[in-house]
Amino acid sequence: MISADERALDITILICTRNRRTLLNQTLDSLAEMSVPAGWRCEVLVVDNHSTDGTMESVVARAAGYPLPLRCLDEPMPGKSSAMNAGIATANATVLACTDDDVRVTRNWLENACGPLLSAAREYSYTGGPVRPIWNGQSPDWFPRAPSALWGTIAILDYGPHRFAFEDQGKVPLGANFAIRRDLIERVGGFVPSLGRSTTRTMLGQELPELFRRARAAGARGLYVPEMEVFHHIHAGRLTPSYCRRWWFGKGVSRARVDRMHPLTETGIDLRSTPHLARVPRFMFADVARDLWSWALAFVRRDFAERVAVESRLCYFFGYAWERQRERWQSAAIEARPPMIPPRAHAARMK
Repeated sequence: MISADERALDITILICTRNRRTLLNQTLDSLAEMSVPAGWRCEVLVVDNHSTDGTMESVVARAAGYPLPLRCLDEPMPGKSSAMNAGIATANATVLACTDDDVRVTRNWLENACGPLLSAAREYSYTGGPVRPIWNGQSPDWFPRAPSALWGTIAILDYGPHRFAFEDQGKVPLGANFAIRRDLIERVGGFVPSLGRSTTRTMLGQELPELFRRARAAGARGLYVPEMEVFHHIHAGRLTPSYCRRWWFGKGVSRARVDRMHPLTETGIDLRSTPHLARVPRFMFADVARDLWSWALAFVRRDFAERVAVESRLCYFFGYAWERQRERWQSAAIEARPPMIPPRAHAARMK
């Protein structure tokens, strides 16, 4: 464990990447132009998830002229959760400010993200903010322009113009834009790789909500900061109904795993005492019945946008149900315990 006296940095800006050298360079460009409050000691740490496009060489080459200390770490274990755990273990800072390799931060992003976490009050242990779209191509007519559940499919988010505690509204930030105190992760553990994206075909992705379930159980509180803005490239390949259906199926699989780990949900439902049918909470079947009726109405009305939204929700149910049956078929459930983060565990691979 690193003591407070040894912790020389206030902030490590953590970015995980794989084979996105060009977009990553744009992210690093935006970080180079942001404002850093006087006295804040910061670094940028890029975790390269074993890229084959020269990502690490590109980062190392620009480190000498970069306005902040810039380091790169190779993490060969596939999956963003593994990369995040490697970066957290290596980081030597009080706060981890996390974003993605296809994001542009705003000028005051760092101050808005980390100010509440470095204050003497210590009221909050993590923050999150809006994720705005950068459309790489035309947004299709069926995709919602107002905040919608489908926004999660392409990792954009807007919870409104006012600050609030995430716990008070049962919400969580996105992985493209959050900051967290390292001592919270030391208390509750790191990311569970079986919940995040890896080399499997199923599009998993509930590792961050699961982490915040543990954080809330430990009494931590998070703050939504509307001024903490980033802009996220939206790849054209994600703006298709088939991608939405795949993404929501994977979310259902991931959510079933999270519910197995934490049967008390963020809305206060105790799944241990909830009636189940075929290992699926019975109330989910009522949701399916309503969705099937909504789909039929949308079909008759030729409302393609509503059909995509309903089909995505149905795929979520199918993913959840499929995962619960998979658990039953296996002789023993796969353990999915959060890894405890040993400081500097991967320091030997630093470049």
